[in-house]
Amino acid sequence: MTMEIEPARPTLEAVSRPDPEVVERPQRRRFSAAYRASIVRQADACTKKGELGALLRREGLYSSSLAEWRKQRDRGALDVDHKRGRTPTPAAETELVRLRKENAKLTKELAATRMVVDVQKNVSALLGIALESAEPRTTP
Repeated sequence: MTMEIEPARPTLEAVSRPDPEVVERPQRRRFSAAYRASIVRQADACTKKGELGALLRREGLYSSSLAEWRKQRDRGALDVDHKRGRTPTPAAETELVRLRKENAKLTKELAATRMVVDVQKNVSALLGIALESAEPRTTP
């Protein structure tokens, strides 16, 4: 009489392999201006004990978000959807910076050119070579 013995450890086929798919990074929640204003109004309407906490739990919000939205309301900025990040610099300001850099570069080049001209004048004076004037010659 032979008896089959069950393996103590699961075989390779029986072990389920983990899904190799990488989970996508979760996206940050963004709230519209109308939603923020609505939540602030609802929070201000809460008068009984525990109502505000229930509102925040129901909406899945933190009290710090509500506090920030209230500050924005007080500043008058709650109705505007703000984008994160740096504010773009005005075109006039970027043009001014570009022109100042170009001016500095040209001033430096001018100084170098004047130095070369002065050296040429000194060399010609030492060698006794007459320099041509900048005025055009008239031939008779």
